[in-house]
Amino acid sequence: MTARLPRNLRSDARDNRDRILNATRSAFVTDGLDVPIREIARRAEVGPATVYRHFPTKDMLVAEAFTDQMLAWRSILDEGLADPDPWHGFCVTVEKLCELQARDRGFITAFKSAFPRAMDFAANRSSSLTSAAELMRRAKGTGRLRPDAVLDDLILVIRANDGIRASTPPAGIAASRRFAALMIQAFQASPAPSPLPPLPPAASVPRRRPPGGITG
Repeated sequence: MTARLPRNLRSDARDNRDRILNATRSAFVTDGLDVPIREIARRAEVGPATVYRHFPTKDMLVAEAFTDQMLAWRSILDEGLADPDPWHGFCVTVEKLCELQARDRGFITAFKSAFPRAMDFAANRSSSLTSAAELMRRAKGTGRLRPDAVLDDLILVIRANDGIRASTPPAGIAASRRFAALMIQAFQASPAPSPLPPLPPAASVPRRRPPGGITG
């Protein structure tokens, strides 16, 4: 029992960290940069002391939340490129990027607006676009990705997905999954209709937000 205790504590600490970062992204989008640490702690269901133990300053907390999200985008693209079946890798990449963006709920766009010089956003975007272009090139080689598809089409999908709005986060994620499935069918060289994920209630696009790029 005592031998397992340190591992459990580390697991609890990771869970707390993840909840804090998720709460930070959500609070930053809905309440802005001035949202207090106490409110972030409340949303994460931890005490303010726990937040400060992981992130001594608010700037460190917000920057870490952004870095985590960028790493997630990068990881999805890398996994797609590593897939031995390039078409499958392309499809899974579209699905995962759209879902990650739905869970992100505008955090990356808000962060870039608040911290325009926090890091080299242009370099991050260029790297992501290079990976996406290579993924599409390989998928075309299988004959399953339509030959007239271009990188701008994938960027358009990401921007359109960014415009999805729904009454609840789960409904937004469900809408994004359905949208991704529709787009993947449109990318196929010889589209064959297949069942779509269920349409969530109250999913709509009532307003526009400044579009993000392939990196969010």
